[in-house]
Amino acid sequence: MKSILLFIMSIVLFSCQSYKNATRVETSGKLTVIENIGVIPGQDEPRTIRVYTPPGYTDSDERYPVLYMHDGQNLFEDSTSFAGEWGIDETLDSLSNTSNFDLIVVGIDNGGENRIHELTAWDHPQYGKAEGEAYMSFLVDVVKPYMDENFRTKPDRPNTGVMGSSLGGLISHYAIYKYPEVFSKAGVFSPSYWWGTGPFEQVERTGLPSDARLNFLMGEKEGAVMVVPMQQMVEKILDKGHPDDQLTSKINPEGEHNEKFWRSEFSEAVLWLFNR
Repeated sequence: MKSILLFIMSIVLFSCQSYKNATRVETSGKLTVIENIGVIPGQDEPRTIRVYTPPGYTDSDERYPVLYMHDGQNLFEDSTSFAGEWGIDETLDSLSNTSNFDLIVVGIDNGGENRIHELTAWDHPQYGKAEGEAYMSFLVDVVKPYMDENFRTKPDRPNTGVMGSSLGGLISHYAIYKYPEVFSKAGVFSPSYWWGTGPFEQVERTGLPSDARLNFLMGEKEGAVMVVPMQQMVEKILDKGHPDDQLTSKINPEGEHNEKFWRSEFSEAVLWLFNR
């Protein structure tokens, strides 16, 4: 009993100490940039998150569902993106007006050169050690508590999702299987299942709640090395008994591996994930 209490206390202290020095360094319209939210275990630099709040947020006391996304630099602004932005803020502003759909999006900045390690949860013989377990622990134990404490979120599982593309798609797959009590929905865009057998083994040994919603997306122009493993993954998840009405899979014949493609598909995916 004593060891269990010490373990729980260590988690609480890690969470509190990690974001006590977080600083809102910039607010531009509906986008807030927050620095120093915490350091991922094993790394040195404090991480930055970027938070989109929907129209009307500042003028109401309403609470909102939350979507956690990876590669935060690429979500909102061309000036910080690697190869163009997703346009998340513009898309959600439009959905708020046309569909009365409001959502908070939290983008966690990637670690630059370390991205390939932190967005993978399985070691690779060529690319080295995976650090995705520490990254996701940071998201769940630090970023989410900070958001629930400092923003008007709906913190419960039915109102919490995760989404990413490429390696971000891979870690989003890992996230919903690792933390089904936290996330009820995952957007898995252009997932890098070529990485290895790890995600397939995870599905084999781990079940999902029957209400978990999975949205898979791939562009046909991304090539067979991307398309075929995703098709195999979808078949495996369905063969394991996950309800087919809780999973959708799309292969866009014109889709390529870039932000322009993911941006074009975000609206459809997010509405389906949040059952709208």
